[in-house]
Amino acid sequence: MNILVVEDEPKLAEVLRTYLEAAGYAVRWVDDGLRVMDVVAEWAPDLVLLDLMLPGRDGLDVCRDIRAKTRIPVIMVTARTEEIDRLLGLELGADDYICKPYSPREVVARVRAVLRRFEAPAPAATSASGLVIQADAWQASLDGVALDLTPVEFRLLALLASQPGRIFTRDQVLDGLYDDHRVVTDRTVDSHVKNLRRKLAEVRPDDDLIRSVYGVGYRLDLPVGAS
Repeated sequence: MNILVVEDEPKLAEVLRTYLEAAGYAVRWVDDGLRVMDVVAEWAPDLVLLDLMLPGRDGLDVCRDIRAKTRIPVIMVTARTEEIDRLLGLELGADDYICKPYSPREVVARVRAVLRRFEAPAPAATSASGLVIQADAWQASLDGVALDLTPVEFRLLALLASQPGRIFTRDQVLDGLYDDHRVVTDRTVDSHVKNLRRKLAEVRPDDDLIRSVYGVGYRLDLPVGAS
């Protein structure tokens, strides 16, 4: 599989290339934010390791462009550790977030975990009360309107829709979204839920489809939509 490393520090990029190639991946390196989209279009990588602080264009802007045009998974890599940066990166559609300094072995493990999640969605399609989830195609629609979801939002919706009306605890939501037992704050989960709720409301503005159950978790309510 092809991994695009976007990193402006040559020594770090070379270390990542060495470890990723040893793990069996083909690697290309880009050191300028302005060149990323051209390489994405030309090479079609299976995953992008994206540094936040780049010459030319900021990594957040690059992530926004990648997510607007493709479903390629993105792992953001940065020395900026403020929580708001983590939330912003995830809201833009990043699938994971690694802070410097890091272990190259950890990066390889995160790459494998993200690719595993991306390649293996839930095997069955879900269809109920106007919501259709095509797990094999990573597509979802509500009342016939396609939903523009990030991979994390798609997994969240698929989890909640697997048993409409059931309350999923925060721990169960985390287990469904991330399989590497990372530490994720409640605000990060709330951020994903907020974004998914907003996108559902764009189709059904009169229905609050995702309910927050205080102190417990979340459930998906699916009233029958208008015909």
